[in-house]
Amino acid sequence: MSRINNRQYFFQHLAQTSDKPIGIEVASAKGVYIHDVDGKAFMDMIAGFSVCNIGHSHPAVIKAIQAQTEKYMHVIVYGEFVQAPQVHYAKYLTSFLPDALQSVYFTNSGAEAAEGAMKLAKRVSGRTKMVAFKGAYHGSTQGALSVMGDEYFKNAFRPLLPDILHLRYNHFEDIELIDDTVACVLVELVQAETGVTPAHKEWVIALRKKCDALCILLIVDEIQSGFGRTGTLFAFEQYEIVPDVLLVGKALGGGLPLGAFIASTKMMSVLTENPVLGHITTFGGNPVCCAAGHAALEVLTNSGWIAEVKDKEKYLVDNLYHPAVLHRNYKGLWMSLQFESETVAKKVAAACIENGIITDWFLFAEDRIRIAPPLCITMEELKLAVEKIIASIQHAIKK
Repeated sequence: MSRINNRQYFFQHLAQTSDKPIGIEVASAKGVYIHDVDGKAFMDMIAGFSVCNIGHSHPAVIKAIQAQTEKYMHVIVYGEFVQAPQVHYAKYLTSFLPDALQSVYFTNSGAEAAEGAMKLAKRVSGRTKMVAFKGAYHGSTQGALSVMGDEYFKNAFRPLLPDILHLRYNHFEDIELIDDTVACVLVELVQAETGVTPAHKEWVIALRKKCDALCILLIVDEIQSGFGRTGTLFAFEQYEIVPDVLLVGKALGGGLPLGAFIASTKMMSVLTENPVLGHITTFGGNPVCCAAGHAALEVLTNSGWIAEVKDKEKYLVDNLYHPAVLHRNYKGLWMSLQFESETVAKKVAAACIENGIITDWFLFAEDRIRIAPPLCITMEELKLAVEKIIASIQHAIKK
């Protein structure tokens, strides 16, 4: 099939959700680089939205995928057969987690992990009310959309789930509005789509105490912040709290589709009766995805990349600035750059693409661009990326 037909059929046969897609025709990807069909190299400074934390096409992940596909792929609906890739990955993953987070339910995506966790909270608590935060993003399915903290993306799809209370993020006084009718509180420790907004540690601790006092499940969404992005394997380690339920996705699958919600074995057991099959998914925990994710996590935990995040964060903070940048939010190897308008931000993003840098905007902060490279990026590559981003800003604001 010719390249011209690829582009034609892209618009003809693939559902479009953007009127101006980036449009790079991908030929290959390796490490921090994506190559198009013309041979142009682009530095991936968003890591597939924090999916490719160990970079693209890592040999260990490819080897694990190949080995598993030679044995078997899909065999039966989740949860009936004992499948070594699921078991081994769950055991390895939970070895890095507290005792209260030892039971893993693998899903297809982060959004489905949020859906499953909300169902779990209703069953465990016997309550229906849920608390989320303004500016929150937990996925785009209808349940996850119900707890999204932005009205623009929700209004066209109402009615959504009832009994949702949205509070202000990082506001201590709003914690007082949480009462004993609440089943769960869903929170990102770093709000991703507002432009990398970290939670205040004292606020998170107060939220944890409120949930403990009223027997409310605290669901912590680490779908984007997890797997080293903030400088520890999981961001909650920096906040001195333990979630009741942990949501993971993105980097969990090592580049293949995989999510999970993780809780205690006791809590998760409520999904086995009244009704049986309290949550079910055909492809969640796919053995090839689990093998890939396991290999990726081994690469990550056996490398020094997480330990290097703080130094790389400091390099970005010290060097990635320009008079046109009004504000920077950051947490680990994750940053947003704010410009005077959405128009300027999109001009900068387009200039970055021209200069071989892949970046993008944020759902709830269109005046910002996203910086979230693979954690394996070297200091030399990071320096080059910063130079190109600054040059792109300069070029964009002169237009």
